[in-house]
Amino acid sequence: MQSQNPLLADLVKLANGAAGTVAGMSREARENARERLRETLGGMDFVSREEFDTVKAMAQKAREQADALEAKVAELEAKLSGK
Repeated sequence: MQSQNPLLADLVKLANGAAGTVAGMSREARENARERLRETLGGMDFVSREEFDTVKAMAQKAREQADALEAKVAELEAKLSGK
């Protein structure tokens, strides 16, 4: 059974319009917040996990090479001082 009251119909239209507006505003606010967060984090110098692991492996290899060279230098110094 439909109401023939134009005032009630107008109020229903107004409520529907307000609900759509609120939903649109919340969606827009959420998108703006995401964009600001992206901009903020994008300005920072973060590296990916893959890049970090690659550099970490390179540093480990360099450390091992430095230790090996240090041992060789100590061995050569020992030989020289033994002469």
